[in-house]
Amino acid sequence: MGTLYVVATPIGNLQEMSPRAIQTLRDVDLIAAEDTRHTATLLRAFDIRTPALSYHQHNERAREDRLLAALETGDVALVSDAGTPAIADPGNALVAAARASGHQVVPVSGPSAVAAAVSASGLVPGPYLFLGFVERGGDERRVQLGKAAASGYPVVLFESPVRLAGTLADLAKVFGDREAIVARELTKLHEEIAGGTLAALAGRYTGEEVRGEIVIVIGGEVRTADAGMNPERVVRSLLAQGMKPSRAAREAAAITGLSGSDAYELVRRIGSEQRA
Repeated sequence: MGTLYVVATPIGNLQEMSPRAIQTLRDVDLIAAEDTRHTATLLRAFDIRTPALSYHQHNERAREDRLLAALETGDVALVSDAGTPAIADPGNALVAAARASGHQVVPVSGPSAVAAAVSASGLVPGPYLFLGFVERGGDERRVQLGKAAASGYPVVLFESPVRLAGTLADLAKVFGDREAIVARELTKLHEEIAGGTLAALAGRYTGEEVRGEIVIVIGGEVRTADAGMNPERVVRSLLAQGMKPSRAAREAAAITGLSGSDAYELVRRIGSEQRA
């Protein structure tokens, strides 16, 4: 029974490649790579001659049986284009299938864009939510962001350069004036970590041509010891669950102690913001 190695690779700077990762990729019988052309550059840089097979979001199911068969006779390494596989990247299904088939799964830890951005943000002292790439629009996006904001926790997500300004504007509507950072091109030559409120960051990147891979880190909700239950957070949470406005107002009034009219006005305002 072969072993599946989940191998982290550099997110930009090749010096992040660990000796253990290099040796693992040399020793396995096959490498499952998100993009074999991209991975070929990495393999050449470290004189790794192990054959690679493409494994990405469009062929995960088609490749699964072949990779499980390969694990019956040898070891396989899973890599993504950058960072740690199976985190907002292909690989989770393969890891689950390998474990279900009785194969050992061994992480070869290393670079992670999530960990790098969080560590440099100064906004995450404890637990946080990781959303990966959020939905591009519609009710699913509204619910996803609403639930995250209602939790009160810091939030981390990925975004593409072309959607950055629009997403920051949406986040400002949902999360309010929380502090955030935009981490771009981490560990690379043009690395940038910009901080400010979500609204300020949205203004900064509006109309700007942005390149590179991006991580957004949003600070947690600031609450004082005597602030009590936050009515706005409660309403956002209720609406994110798909609750009708009239019921959300009744529930919010019961939970927070607001008057019925004040609760309904808050529901109406937040609902209008989310639809805008």
